[in-house]
Amino acid sequence: MVDEELEPLVIFKIVGEIQRLGLGDYFGKDIESALRRLACKFGDLELDLHATALGFTLLRQSGIFISQDIFKQFMDENENFKPSLCNDKEGMISLYEASYFGFEGEHLLVKAKAFTKEYLLSNNNNHSKQEDKLIVDDDVNHTLGLALRYRMPKLEARLYIETHPKDVETALLQLAMLDFNRAQLMYQQDLHELARWWKDLELSEKLSFARDRLMECLFWGIGTLPKPELSSGRKALTRVFKFITIIDDIYDVYGTIDELELFTNAIERWNINAIDELPDYMKVTFLALYNTVNEIGYEILKQKGFNCIPYLKRSWEDMTKAFLVEAKWLQNSQTPTFEEYLNNGWVSVSGVVALTHIFFFVSPQITPEALHCLRNNHDILRLPSMVFRLSNDLATSEAEIERGETANAISCYAKEKGVTMKDARKHLSNLIDESWKKLNEIQVLNDTPFSVDFVEAAMNLARTAQCAYQHGDGHGSPELIKKKILSLIVDPIHL
Repeated sequence: MVDEELEPLVIFKIVGEIQRLGLGDYFGKDIESALRRLACKFGDLELDLHATALGFTLLRQSGIFISQDIFKQFMDENENFKPSLCNDKEGMISLYEASYFGFEGEHLLVKAKAFTKEYLLSNNNNHSKQEDKLIVDDDVNHTLGLALRYRMPKLEARLYIETHPKDVETALLQLAMLDFNRAQLMYQQDLHELARWWKDLELSEKLSFARDRLMECLFWGIGTLPKPELSSGRKALTRVFKFITIIDDIYDVYGTIDELELFTNAIERWNINAIDELPDYMKVTFLALYNTVNEIGYEILKQKGFNCIPYLKRSWEDMTKAFLVEAKWLQNSQTPTFEEYLNNGWVSVSGVVALTHIFFFVSPQITPEALHCLRNNHDILRLPSMVFRLSNDLATSEAEIERGETANAISCYAKEKGVTMKDARKHLSNLIDESWKKLNEIQVLNDTPFSVDFVEAAMNLARTAQCAYQHGDGHGSPELIKKKILSLIVDPIHL
């Protein structure tokens, strides 16, 4: 794919273009070969800021370690980034994106982020005027809105395709458009099958109090498992999110504490006889969930020859127990400590339930080591769940506080530390960044028993959460992500 005689910057640009267009899977081996070849001599290449930052990003993104020290050449004797770099807008944007691939303790990249963010904010505030209209820098706006590292790959691919210069229509761009539309046809087929499944369950009529969010749940499924060939896992994950939404509404708004205790016990027992003690609306919910999870388990048994139902069941048990803790906090008007809240919250947010189901679909081999880490909530489950929880609370806390609910991360932190809500929100954003630093390290060092595909799916779950909650509660108020849903599932790219 890549001529070895090409300049490094040209290679990096080709690889970056392929990945931004969503075509990385087609050229995976060639990309890895080209990047590993350049990684061996990266420190001797004498590249400018843009090429260095782009190369650093692509290498770490591909799981290849490269030291942060590569950026020392752009710093002065006081170990500050040189002010003259601000004359290179492309380089500054690339350095900003590269800073999001840092590990814990990589202070040089922390400096890079602060330096470039200040520049980008200043650049964006200094709007020029033309015919009395403000000219906004869309590139900078998009970059500051959500770092590339945090964006949903499939949505980003579509945006990149549609903002590609129309006078530079390459074969790669044509392939990207065809590939996106092909994937979208698969998503539409998934939706057709899921809609039939949901209609046959007849739960909408029996649980009128619960949110009906099939399209939104498929959005989460696509965000986490975007590859068209992962249809069976994506449909299973969508069904999982459908039940998470229903059960969340039962614990949040409908069930009494006594009923919730009974339902939690029924999940723990995972026995069909457990429904006898439940009220009618919980009977149909439990039985539908029981059958769906067992069907997923049977599908895995056929594919992999492994009985995963005990692991799936345990994830639902842990989540409903965490739901019950939150329901009791609400009933008692109790504000837990920040630590208590987060220790329960990263479980209640449902990320572990989602990832436990995903694991059995995307893992080529199911090893005892991986199962042990899965059951003990390895960081690859906990960290995306933490990003999920914090993103959710940043989006929903204002409405919860107005309803008098005090058990959310922002209220807990503000009360405990005696700070403003604004300061608490900033702290949560910092915790999201810290969680991603640990995820970056897992991806690059790859010292877990999990497959590359599972690690990628786990990071995609975190990305989908940040996308869904970027401008508010996209799951509770789906109009906030309607355009994103339409672009992923409904509207094709016009060729």
